[in-house]
Amino acid sequence: MADKTIPYKIYLKENEIPDRWYNVRADMKKKPAPLLNPGTLKPLKAEELTPIFCEELVAQELNDTDAWIQIPQEIQDFYRMYRPSPLVRAYCLEKALDTPAKIYYKFEGNNTSGSHKLNSAIAQAYYAKQQGLKGVTTETGAGQWGTALSMACSYFGLDCKVYMVKVSYEQKPFRREVMRTYGASVTPSPSDTTEVGRKILQAHPGTTGSLGCAISEAVEVATHNEGYRYVLGSVLNQVLLHQSVIGLEAKAAMDKYDIKPDMIIGCAGGGSNLGGLISPFMGEKLKGEADYQFIAVEPASCPSFTRGKYAYDFCDTGMICPLAKMYTLGSSFIPSANHAGGLRFHGMSTVLSELYDQGLMEARAVEQTSVFKAAEQFARVEGILPAPESSHAIKVAIDEAMKCKETGEEKTILFGLTGTGYFDMVAYEQFHNGTMVDYIPTDEDLAQGFAGIPSFPGNEF
Repeated sequence: MADKTIPYKIYLKENEIPDRWYNVRADMKKKPAPLLNPGTLKPLKAEELTPIFCEELVAQELNDTDAWIQIPQEIQDFYRMYRPSPLVRAYCLEKALDTPAKIYYKFEGNNTSGSHKLNSAIAQAYYAKQQGLKGVTTETGAGQWGTALSMACSYFGLDCKVYMVKVSYEQKPFRREVMRTYGASVTPSPSDTTEVGRKILQAHPGTTGSLGCAISEAVEVATHNEGYRYVLGSVLNQVLLHQSVIGLEAKAAMDKYDIKPDMIIGCAGGGSNLGGLISPFMGEKLKGEADYQFIAVEPASCPSFTRGKYAYDFCDTGMICPLAKMYTLGSSFIPSANHAGGLRFHGMSTVLSELYDQGLMEARAVEQTSVFKAAEQFARVEGILPAPESSHAIKVAIDEAMKCKETGEEKTILFGLTGTGYFDMVAYEQFHNGTMVDYIPTDEDLAQGFAGIPSFPGNEF
């Protein structure tokens, strides 16, 4: 039965919503490795990044020292449209599993984009508007980031050009139409509209695309059109900074009821939601104030953490972006067409990569049929149809809860429910029809991607 002292949903009051973002890098003794200029192999300076990114976002990207960054009032006002998001006690799931574990999830799907992506999209659009730009370009996998950015750009009157991974463009037509409703142009990637897109199509005829391909096209368009800049929905330091509102709210809500999670679980593709959720908790761990178990969950079809190499690599398939030191499968690696489009990126956030390399967090890879089984189990008792990406975290949360059932331990589990899956019904249909398949790349498949990782002194792996 429910613990009567703790409600099903914990909300913060308006004056408890964060007015500052938390920068976990400031508390990391060993900082993430800097971005490198691929031509000189030297750390990038701000002036080299400003032709690609907005000026203020460049400053945030390079800021390793300030733990707290003030959230501009206009962004705070926008956040109040849908924040605070609820922290939910999964009483019904606990009962169904017959587990002594206490399960909580931070639900980020209660906005038009259906995901956490709006937290950073509105910030990046705001800074583009403040700089006087005409518009921005971006990529999107599952479409949640593209949807969030198109909404944010509409709010500020900016043009928005989205390159959507081709397999998702075809699998999720309604997500595409939401973007167009908000005024964005949406192009399936790789396309013949860019030089880099044409090169990728020539090298990989019939490819279903990848986030790396779409990034290359979006960057090319941004740098070839005056008044435009490129924005990214994951991976970058600035994005993890904006997404820290998730973890800050979750921690504040748990603190209100004197709840301390034993483990914190999130899906991992590029790192935006996981990084945002764990940031304030990781900060405590880094400062020796508390200890937590952090678990990143990725698809077995795109196992950056669990099978990747920790090395400097390009963030995009076209190799026009800076080099980032991260866990990577190689920028030329194109994952299978699984349905968790937001997790089909070859690399991982430099912040999370450094934390993982230091042993401060762990990672697990799971197959998509088991993910959808967990998603269905969750939906039937908790009343929310989860996105395929979020369902990776649900899968491991259920696994951990069942371990508690076996051992009798009363652990407290927190996971991130990043968004809803109502535009992912083709995937659910395939799961129900028994036509969904699992694909795990072979060592030979991965070797092809690793072969493309740049070779230079100090980048051995």
